Amino acid sequence: MQRMGLMIGLNPDRIDEYKELHTAVWPEVLDTIRKCNITNYSIFLREPENLLFAYWEYMGEDFEADMQLMAADPNTQRWCDICMPCQKPLESLAEGEWWATMEEVFHCD
Repeated sequence: MQRMGLMIGLNPDRIDEYKELHTAVWPEVLDTIRKCNITNYSIFLREPENLLFAYWEYMGEDFEADMQLMAADPNTQRWCDICMPCQKPLESLAEGEWWATMEEVFHCD
């Protein structure tokens, strides 16, 4: 199992829309998340900085293949088309990132 943390900004004028979208995530999108070996998935919002922090646990063996499977899913693509305009990527992104990945520096069970 691999714990993963990610960050992205949220456009201030889209906060209410983003929150509303996530009160009823499409079942097909949730199914794809599960099929791609992601569990314990949460997204947190920090205001007034308007930063989103996502946390999940990856239970699979091939993260890149699972992310390609997720990206190829038509329902997930439509979901991203709706959510991505709400988001504001961080300036420090690595090439190919949308959400900025984070290094785990501490964990306690």
